[in-house]
Amino acid sequence: MKTLHQYLTLQVFASLLLTVAVFTFVLLLGTVLKEILLLLVNGQARLGTVLEAIGLLIPFVVVYALPMGLLTATLLVFGRFSADQELTAARASGVSLLSLVAPVLLLSLLCCGVSAWFNLDLGPRSRVAYKNLIARARADLMSVQLPAGQPIYDFPGYIFVVGENHGGNLKDVTIEDLKENATGFAPQGQYAVDPTNNVFTLTLFNVVSLKVTNKGNRYTSNGMLQITNALNPSTGQAGTPKISDMTFWQLQDTARNLERFDLPAAAGASSKELRAQIHEVEQLIGQTRAEMHRQVAFSFACFGFALVGIPLGIRMHRRETNVGIVIALALVLVYYSFGILAKSLAARPEFAPHLIFWLPNFIFLAVGAVLLWRANRGI
Repeated sequence: MKTLHQYLTLQVFASLLLTVAVFTFVLLLGTVLKEILLLLVNGQARLGTVLEAIGLLIPFVVVYALPMGLLTATLLVFGRFSADQELTAARASGVSLLSLVAPVLLLSLLCCGVSAWFNLDLGPRSRVAYKNLIARARADLMSVQLPAGQPIYDFPGYIFVVGENHGGNLKDVTIEDLKENATGFAPQGQYAVDPTNNVFTLTLFNVVSLKVTNKGNRYTSNGMLQITNALNPSTGQAGTPKISDMTFWQLQDTARNLERFDLPAAAGASSKELRAQIHEVEQLIGQTRAEMHRQVAFSFACFGFALVGIPLGIRMHRRETNVGIVIALALVLVYYSFGILAKSLAARPEFAPHLIFWLPNFIFLAVGAVLLWRANRGI
């Protein structure tokens, strides 16, 4: 039994290394051709920068390549194991399928741990580092933009949410003054960059603030609000990553900070623009929470894929590699289509997009458990 366990585990592990390498290369290829090599050809980056950019992209790509590789590896190994009658011989010796695949399932749980590390921390940080590297390669401070629809923390004491950004002309800006515990709204604003002094200046016009006190809501008009902040000289850009590029712990902090907006009080305000901005903040909170669930849910893909891949490989009863790869790609497409659907509904919390991220895990676990039970009984 120990020999069989070692044989199957080593076979799956070797196939896993090969398939992860192949999928990583394929997933990297599109980005490398579209962004990195273009910079090299245009003379905007050296070869060392290109290699560093590829290295930074690998952890982000492995988030998807590892589950795909494990699924393909189990399909190929157990397809050959069944086709070569090795499974029949093992059963004839009194070895059950469940006891035979236990080490492989344990390996898949180990892959879940690695996948969680990549999903929750290393992948997002590497993606942000890659974007910063590309920004440095282009070396253009004037390309700084405040991202629309994202919480911005680059100005101490304030949180901003920009509705629209048209080349530096801002519209519908919501301001959370953390010191005064007040929520403000500015219909217009603009930003400017001083490359010489490396300073970023944000100017807002016709600012209206709402402050909740013990005596009730108090509205004030500040006219113009101007704030300056030093840019990070290493990146030449504001440092707030997109929600999809945040680590799990950054997402937690973002959700807490967004919830500091006094939503119940502001929702009853008479300003339609302010109520619209509050609605936008609620959507951002929903997106942040959904992204947190996505990172955690996708970390368990390896176990579900292994649980489905083992009995499917046995049922295929084939040694051909191309058949296993085609089936693996089809299953991956089904799994990640739920993620695409949930991400499209991330701004609609009433549809519970965070639960949709978990749905493929439950489906694959249930189907895999049934298939494995039937395969163990020889059905």
